[in-house]
Amino acid sequence: MNQRARIAMPDDEVTALLEGARKLQLATINPDGTPHLVTMFYGLDGKGRITFWTYAKSQKARNLARDRRVSCLIEAGEEYAELRGVLIYGEAVRLDDPMEVGMAVARRTTPGVADDLLRPYVEQTGRKRFAYAVEPGKVVSWDHRRLT
Repeated sequence: MNQRARIAMPDDEVTALLEGARKLQLATINPDGTPHLVTMFYGLDGKGRITFWTYAKSQKARNLARDRRVSCLIEAGEEYAELRGVLIYGEAVRLDDPMEVGMAVARRTTPGVADDLLRPYVEQTGRKRFAYAVEPGKVVSWDHRRLT
């Protein structure tokens, strides 16, 4: 077995990393073809897909209107021997209701805060945001802890 196969995570560990993290690096494609890379808070929908929201006038929203392809990187670990990550190549699909995604993101970024306290903020900021779900294509994972 090659090293790449040795460090790949099984599906349940990929799911656990996605469920446990709060931030991802999101890459969209600028008009000139260069990557536009940002850190985003995210949620997960009932299908286990990554969801996020962003201001409608943001660069990423403009990029996604033109080209839906994205890359999402979720990683953990500080030292080389601890590094774990999931890289998802897919397409961002715009959703009709930003409130649901906004609430999912808000819950993950402010654990323990009641929905009735989160909802006014999400409603206020949601008026200017688009929500997306990432339809995964290729998923690549690694866990360097498997090397020992």
